[in-house]
Amino acid sequence: MDATGISHIAICVRDLDKSLAFYRDILGMRITSDVVQDTTTGGLPHVYKHSRKTRRQVRLMYGEGVTSPTLTMTSHPGEEPDGDPIKLDQIGISHLSFSVPDVKALAEELVSKGVQLAGPLESRMDAQGNLGNFYVYDPDGILIQFDSGGGG
Repeated sequence: MDATGISHIAICVRDLDKSLAFYRDILGMRITSDVVQDTTTGGLPHVYKHSRKTRRQVRLMYGEGVTSPTLTMTSHPGEEPDGDPIKLDQIGISHLSFSVPDVKALAEELVSKGVQLAGPLESRMDAQGNLGNFYVYDPDGILIQFDSGGGG
């Protein structure tokens, strides 16, 4: 395979408007598309656990002129999704991670906006008090990591 990169990461959310308030309004991502699709045709029934009628799909990204990767959020209007977000030691996509220029400043900003941390910031600091990365929960309890570009 000669891939050129990751095109998108997709997550299903319970309340797309609530998730947009987090990813768009708090984290600053921009919407590149927002569509409602018929999920009863086009091969989609084969990739669902339950029969679904429609899917709202919103693509978000950072930056101008950047084409990938995007974050694709989906929901099923009028239908309840099932399942629970997983933790780092479970099979599946355990978290999303974003690299930011100032991890500590972002942590302070998110705390001031009421974003739920996934543990105390002090637990993520090194002996010199530097914050290399930290985790928060999105509105569905999905883990979101922020780091300075070194991963983790």
